[in-house]
Amino acid sequence: MSEAVSLSSSEMTAAMSSTADARGASARQDDGIFGAHRGPLNVEDDFAVLDDPVEQGDFTTFAERDGQATAESVLVVQGMYCAACADTVECALQGLPGVTSAQVHAATRRLTLRWDPSATRMSLLAQAVGQTGYRLLPLHQALSISERLKETRMALWRLFVAGICAMQVMMYALPAYVTRPGEIPADIDQLLRFASWLLSLPVVFFASGPFFRNAWKDLKRVRVGMDTPVSLGILVSFLTSSAATFDPSGPWGGEVWFDSMSMFVFFLLGGRYLELKARDRTAGALDELMNRLPEAAERQRDDGQFETVSARRLLVGDVVRVAAGMAFPGDGKLLSEAATVDEALLTGESDPLSRHRGDGVIAGSLNIEGPALVQLERLGKDTRFSQIVSLMEKASTEKPRLAVLADRIAGPFLVLVLLSALVAGVYWWQEDQSKALAVAVSVLIVTCPCALSLATPAAMLSAAGALAKRGVLVRRLQGFEVLAGADTVVFDKTGTLTHDQLALGEVRVRPGEDRDAMTLVAAAMGGHSRHPVSQAIARSAQDLAEPLPSLSGMREVAGQGLEGRLADGTRVRLGSAAFCDAPSDATDGMPDGPKAHLWLQHTGWVASFGLAECLRKGAVTAVKALESEGVKSLLLSGDRAAAAERIGRAVGIDAVLADASPEAKLQYLESLQSEGRQVVMVGDGLNDGPVLARADAAFAMGHAAALAQAQSDFVVQNGDIAEIANTHWLAKRTMRVVKQNLAWAGAYNAITVPLALAGMMPPWLAGLGMASSSLLVVVNAMRLSGGSPADARPAAAKAEATAP
Repeated sequence: MSEAVSLSSSEMTAAMSSTADARGASARQDDGIFGAHRGPLNVEDDFAVLDDPVEQGDFTTFAERDGQATAESVLVVQGMYCAACADTVECALQGLPGVTSAQVHAATRRLTLRWDPSATRMSLLAQAVGQTGYRLLPLHQALSISERLKETRMALWRLFVAGICAMQVMMYALPAYVTRPGEIPADIDQLLRFASWLLSLPVVFFASGPFFRNAWKDLKRVRVGMDTPVSLGILVSFLTSSAATFDPSGPWGGEVWFDSMSMFVFFLLGGRYLELKARDRTAGALDELMNRLPEAAERQRDDGQFETVSARRLLVGDVVRVAAGMAFPGDGKLLSEAATVDEALLTGESDPLSRHRGDGVIAGSLNIEGPALVQLERLGKDTRFSQIVSLMEKASTEKPRLAVLADRIAGPFLVLVLLSALVAGVYWWQEDQSKALAVAVSVLIVTCPCALSLATPAAMLSAAGALAKRGVLVRRLQGFEVLAGADTVVFDKTGTLTHDQLALGEVRVRPGEDRDAMTLVAAAMGGHSRHPVSQAIARSAQDLAEPLPSLSGMREVAGQGLEGRLADGTRVRLGSAAFCDAPSDATDGMPDGPKAHLWLQHTGWVASFGLAECLRKGAVTAVKALESEGVKSLLLSGDRAAAAERIGRAVGIDAVLADASPEAKLQYLESLQSEGRQVVMVGDGLNDGPVLARADAAFAMGHAAALAQAQSDFVVQNGDIAEIANTHWLAKRTMRVVKQNLAWAGAYNAITVPLALAGMMPPWLAGLGMASSSLLVVVNAMRLSGGSPADARPAAAKAEATAP
């Protein structure tokens, strides 16, 4: 079977022996260990590599539930084209021993398989899928350049053969259209028909191969797939035309449809090729991120020299050299003096970021300038990159509710198509035998519900790809539908609207003192302590161009503050009011509600510093943008009322509930829902888990606790709160596109089916209509992948307000 997974004996030996390798991984072959088929199907030889624990580590997550081991694998199904193919694969797996669930997403061709490793083996499951003619590939292999080129090249070859032959057949058929009966001599007419028949052979036996193969797989499983009516139409038109060519006076009449048949195949292949390219573009950001890690790395040996090894051979603690333009293979610590990195694909941060010795770098981010030395601290599934990929895999394999409904409709609809074609053929046979078959073929072709099945997933995957480029990961595609209808957004405060760390707010100095000079002294002292308040004052000098003063004799007095001496020997203190002998009116005139105060003593009290939570980027913009779209914003916080109300005023939220426990937050959310509101929750902490789960839709920040992310529909990687408003805007636009696609698919069938039944649509035009309908759905969905939400919002919602 040409679509099955296969390995040569040398590849099998290398793959299996790799489990005993001292470094715990296997090296990849140039063409991949999951290469092209080179022998008959045999579970022991062809699929055993899928049971290799090292290989499974790339596509399987193991866990234990209720004392029983479970596994979840994400693979790509090669050879599928539509929702009917997805159903075939699901049916092949469901019901097998050890299989808990199997779900295939038609738009991305990804399979999410939950199975019991104690009851079955992955090789047996892959064999079951292989027997249906499809091929299971690990994600990294399916997304490789060689696989993409192979698939695209074969699709182009089929399209090229169908196009060339169709043009030639049309040339031979043209005389019959422009002349009157009898004008062409019988022998010339027969020669033209015979030439058309010869040119139709490559169209039927090569170009149409995918249609027949998929239809045969469905028939063997006693199912009606989307390629079944297409294959019947091609086969019926070719066989009856062949009969008319070799026996014009026979029971099938003298009409031939080689031109219609070949043009139909050409149009359909052209539409599917464009769908393939559009689908790749639709999920391009998802695939690009998932295939970001390098295959090889330069690892430093004990003698200081570098060797090139498979990235899977790396261990925590290894030092690697990453060339300019390459991605970091794991999370680690920078050993070079400096590096410039691009984290745009992971966080949505478009500007290159500077990193210095000791700073952390994350797997999948790009090293922009010059080679960089990195000591690896986390690899594989422990990296932030792997967590992001896991989130995106779950989103790309989920079927939205509307997509599931469309798939359910598609099955019975196909049966109705076959019955309609049969009834139309019988009716027209009594009226005009020469036209009966053409009508039946047209009905079979024109009513294929490919557009209906693609309408929802194509739009949602396109939107998910657009959000991924902006640093927002979609965990559940169903969230788009809910978010589009939301009318209330509830924000958590700490870590969501505000940063976890404090920032310098108001500064009050003694008359005659220089504000910046006192800030520099306080910042220099704060750098000698790891206390969050001291670190906040230390960061305040980053915006000042002046160098920090030198200090000596620094010591930290527990619970009081810091003490040291300036270069001239003057004693300075930074800390509490009592420690610095600050007067009672030292904070007069400063705004209420700071999280902390610091006082500076230098020949007496000289300055007071108010430290407060600083707003996240885009917080004000998000609230204004949501308000402009008719969405009410609320603030729900466990912090004290003064702090919560101060942040609420800063971002423009009037409704604030403070001092709320997790139980109170959940009760408040439920009360909003009982009023009929569609509620979106935005949070980041462990205590936000219950409300995130209870909300109709939920956002978590990229730094959020694992539980918070697990309960969310969207994860804002870059921490820009404005992306919440952007996502809401895009969700509404996505649902408009979904409705447009569904309306078009329904209108297309409502118009074309009566025309086909009435005999007003020849087979070639039916093929063009069918291909165009599917293509239009995908192209309409592609509109979601471009453009900025801010460009379409009112100007009042675009301006970013300054943080307090």
